[in-house]
Amino acid sequence: MFYQIKIEKEAVEAIEVGITTAWERIDTGTDLIATGDMGIGNTTASSAILAVFSGKPLEKIVGRGTGIDDLRLQKKLNVIKKALEVNRPDPGDPVGVLAKVGGLEIAGIAGVILGAASRRVPVIIDGFISTAGALVASKIEPRSVQFMIASHVSQEPGHKVMLDFLGLEPMIFMRMRLGEGTGAVLAKNLVEAAVKIIREMATFEEAGVSKEEK
Repeated sequence: MFYQIKIEKEAVEAIEVGITTAWERIDTGTDLIATGDMGIGNTTASSAILAVFSGKPLEKIVGRGTGIDDLRLQKKLNVIKKALEVNRPDPGDPVGVLAKVGGLEIAGIAGVILGAASRRVPVIIDGFISTAGALVASKIEPRSVQFMIASHVSQEPGHKVMLDFLGLEPMIFMRMRLGEGTGAVLAKNLVEAAVKIIREMATFEEAGVSKEEK
C-alpha cells in the first residue's frame, strides 16, 4: 500500500511539473505549445495506457516502436500483458493508470496539456507517446480535448486508435516513426498559416474583386 501511494504521489508531481512548465511559458507570452518526447521503451508504456482506456486487444494496438523484430515484439506483448495482470489499473482512475503502467514523461506531457488548457492555450500533440499523455489528460479533464491539435498519425498502430478515441483528426500523414516533437513542429507552420488566413486574408469585397457580370 505504501509503495502504491508513493508512485501515485510521483505521478501527481510529474503532472504538476508539466502544468507549471506550461504556465511559465504562457506567462512569457507563448500562445501555442507543442509537445514531444525522447526515450526508449515508452511505446510500451503508451500501449499499456491505451489498452487500459480502450479495452482493445494488445495485438491490435502494440507496434514495433523503433523497429524491433518478431521475437522482441512478442516479448513486448508479454511484458504489457503481465503489467496489466499484476497492476490491474482502473480506467476510471487516470492518475492510477499513469502510476501503474505509465511513465513520468507521459505524466509531464499530460500536465503540459492540462496547464495550457486551463489558460485556453492550444497544444499541438506530436506522436504516440505525446498522444498517450493527451489521452490521460482527457480522462482527468475531458474539456482539455478542446485545446488539442493533432499534428500527424504515426506508423504505430495504436496511434490512430488514440486519435480516434480523442476525436482528433491529424493534419499530416507521412508514415513517420519519429517522436521528439517532429510532427508537432511541422504542423506548427500549418497552424500559424491557418491563423493568418483567418485573420488577414482579404474577402473578395476587400480585395476589390469584381462580381461576376450577368
